[in-house]
Amino acid sequence: MAYISLDPGWHRSGVQTSNDHQWRRPGPTPRQRRIDLWIGLAVAALALFSLTLARSAGMFILGPGPSAPEQVFWALAATLPLIWRRRWPAVTTLVISIAYIAGQGRAAPESQITSGALFAAIYTLGAWGQDRRLARRLRIGVIGTMFAWLGLYYALVGFRELGPDAFSLAVGPVPPVLAVMVNGVLLNGLFFGFAYLFGETAWVAARRDHELRAQADQLRRSQAEAHERAVVGERVRIARELHDVVAHHVSVMGVQAAACRRVFDKDPEKARTALAAIEQTARTAVDELRRMLGLLRAVDTDEDDRRPGGADIDRVPDLVGRARDAGLKASVGVYGDVVPLPGSMSQTGYRIVQEAITNTLKHAGATLVDVRIRYLDHELEIDVTDDGRGGPASGERGLGLIGMRERVAAHDGVLEVGPRTGGGWRVRARLPLATDATGPTR
Repeated sequence: MAYISLDPGWHRSGVQTSNDHQWRRPGPTPRQRRIDLWIGLAVAALALFSLTLARSAGMFILGPGPSAPEQVFWALAATLPLIWRRRWPAVTTLVISIAYIAGQGRAAPESQITSGALFAAIYTLGAWGQDRRLARRLRIGVIGTMFAWLGLYYALVGFRELGPDAFSLAVGPVPPVLAVMVNGVLLNGLFFGFAYLFGETAWVAARRDHELRAQADQLRRSQAEAHERAVVGERVRIARELHDVVAHHVSVMGVQAAACRRVFDKDPEKARTALAAIEQTARTAVDELRRMLGLLRAVDTDEDDRRPGGADIDRVPDLVGRARDAGLKASVGVYGDVVPLPGSMSQTGYRIVQEAITNTLKHAGATLVDVRIRYLDHELEIDVTDDGRGGPASGERGLGLIGMRERVAAHDGVLEVGPRTGGGWRVRARLPLATDATGPTR
């Protein structure tokens, strides 16, 4: 259950926090100060109007009142300080409470509007007090003083001015004097209790709003850092691919060129074969290099320029064809209404199929592989299954699986990897499509 505790280490939700007493609510803005000025003047004018009505009706409940100028003074002293209620809440509360008690002691007839001013002062001190310990102590002190004044009033004044027939109509089980006293204590308890509670609640709400803003700022910074880390990570992966693929092709070309030089005069046929291999390897290396450059340019180019050559979901049948050449029974199917995909998503789909087929060839011991690409209403689903055993220990395939998860996560998708019912292995990726993805069928 939510509650308010006087312990500064606890807030309204009942959860202890170590920094409640450290946070300071910012002071009122110039606009809020102008609002307080007009509110204070309006309440003071209303107090003077209420005083005029009380004097006109002869409502001197506390006894004969002081002179008219003194009555005006106490009415203004207990209301005008509201002008500075949010700027100096502690001083405002102290001045209004002193003026209120002094006016009551002097039998000033106006007590309705000044009571409301006292309520507003206690509330504002709870909602805007910078020093929480001082704010709590001062509010408790003011409330305690008000109850002490109430008890003193009953003790000194009591019901002496009431006539002998004041309680002639009383019929309840509680003695009339006790009933009046308990009723007064109850009303005052509710009055001051709500003032304290509402003020504390307003301060907690302001503190939580501050925390939400701070968390939002931290979230934005974290997102920026995550984006930067993703860029750095992608560049590291590109550098690794350049080393493992392009450098490999260049090395092979160097070996083949050396062999060609050695047999160029002795065996022209072998030289031509070596030159053809160099040509094919060079084309492959250029394709890989173009793909790498496409990825590097993706950050600063339009969507139409981001589709890297050689890694497009439309070229999945080529992967399946190479799987057939390697001895697998391979099939591919495309289902649903085909829509244009962003270059990065198209490349991700291609890489997922490529990695899944590579794992099937290297580890699964499978005889067949089935690739299915489904264009659903709101997502692209890529499903690759085989009849193998799923490969050896995960550590041997860890980098490939990590790469797939990273690519899928970059598109807020879901990746499922594991054995399937009835035997075999499944790799399934779901990539959400943009809600406004429209265009002609490819």
